[in-house]
Amino acid sequence: MTTAPLSLEHIIKPATIEQDKTPVLFMLHGYGSNEEDLFSFAPELQKELCIISVRAPYPMQPYGNAWYAINFDAEKGKWSDDEQAAESVQKILNFIDEACNTYNLDKDNVTLLGFSQGAILSYATAISYPEKVKNVIALSGYINENLIDKLKTDKDPSKLNIYASHGSVDQVIPVSWAQKTPNYLKNLGITCTYEEYPIGHGVAPQNFYSFKEWLSTKI
Repeated sequence: MTTAPLSLEHIIKPATIEQDKTPVLFMLHGYGSNEEDLFSFAPELQKELCIISVRAPYPMQPYGNAWYAINFDAEKGKWSDDEQAAESVQKILNFIDEACNTYNLDKDNVTLLGFSQGAILSYATAISYPEKVKNVIALSGYINENLIDKLKTDKDPSKLNIYASHGSVDQVIPVSWAQKTPNYLKNLGITCTYEEYPIGHGVAPQNFYSFKEWLSTKI
């Protein structure tokens, strides 16, 4: 049986422990990267998970991909294209449905693992459409309130489980932006684990083991 190609390029690691319902983890990479980046985590994560690493839809030059444009113009200052980000949230939602149907995955046990721009979109997707997502692992990102306001769903996200971490010397996304996360989520009734590590814009080994252990209690 052949299936139509899914709407976003991706690579997949099937679960190696079979269950009636297979939980799934979607990986969303950062700005200028691709689906290979976070996929290096896949062999070390829980064997009952199907892991799908997704390529962002907008190619960059000379290489890499983005979920939405970031302008670095000195005159205008640094800004994000929230309109394009909102479109990418819809693309992610569509892809979750497609992948769950195509690969026979548990739609009620979906985890998003995002890094940087991928973390920003993981927050926005889960908070705005909590019926589609169970868990979020947000690495080196922040909550873009303007994007969430733009999506305007006003659904109750209080059942989400969120793990967030950030480098205390991150020079790409200031740690002060990430430090606002726990209070924002608390006001929505969301349980959150927030951790900082003495690194820059990346994931320390102890950070990986921490979110892996956290995830083992959530899937």
